Amino acid sequence: MSLTDSEQGAALGPGAFAPRPGAAPMARMVLAQTAAEVYSTLRNGEQLLLTLVIPLLLLAGLSRTSLVSLGSGPAIDLVAPGVLALAVLSTAFTSQAIATGFERRYGVLKALGATPLSRFGLIAAKSLAVLAVEVGQVALIVGVGYALGWRPVGSWPAAVLLLLLGTLCFSALGLLIAGVLRAEATLAAANAIYVLLLVGGATVVPLDKLPAALAGGVRLLPSAALGEGLRTVLHAGGGLFDVLGPLAVLLVWGVVAVAVAARTFRWE
Repeated sequence: MSLTDSEQGAALGPGAFAPRPGAAPMARMVLAQTAAEVYSTLRNGEQLLLTLVIPLLLLAGLSRTSLVSLGSGPAIDLVAPGVLALAVLSTAFTSQAIATGFERRYGVLKALGATPLSRFGLIAAKSLAVLAVEVGQVALIVGVGYALGWRPVGSWPAAVLLLLLGTLCFSALGLLIAGVLRAEATLAAANAIYVLLLVGGATVVPLDKLPAALAGGVRLLPSAALGEGLRTVLHAGGGLFDVLGPLAVLLVWGVVAVAVAARTFRWE
């Protein structure tokens, strides 16, 4: 004979089915939100175009064109590190800023704001999701680069550290913009900044190919720090100590951007 729920509860003793209210651990909430962010990115065709197709087209186009002079030697050796930097810029900054801006507009962030997930937890989840997408990006770009004749030299651990700090920096900057501007303004600002940094931010084109009057100020931008750092490591054969300057620039930008974004980010 089966027992009813009340009879089972009485048999187990008082408090057997007592509720346990409270939020899940922050780490679990962040991982759950990270998985949701990755799924959302992978099912969005426009974001995949920005994060995958454009960098690969530039990789193939600039490595085979003579319209842009990148110095002696195979062009792919200079282009590939810059395209890796561009992939971080497109995924961590532009794509994330636009997606987050429209999440605010359609009330997605407002719903998240009603959960125990904090601003810092949301920033962490989105940054981890970006890293997950970038792993696939880097693998694809490196594979295509090898097929086009790229043979990188230098310290891959130093390159990975540059990519990690670049992701932290641009992810926080993207969330900073998306957290204070309206969706349409975020769309315009993110795309404008993307184009400006692509053309004149030393992301793909090396600093020494820019006008001297422009290069001095551009050197302090995170795009230049990431692009030049990756070129120093993967093209010139540098190691960790050769990119301490770019790493410091990325770290300062990243820490400041995270602190400001965590304070100013609005859920609606």
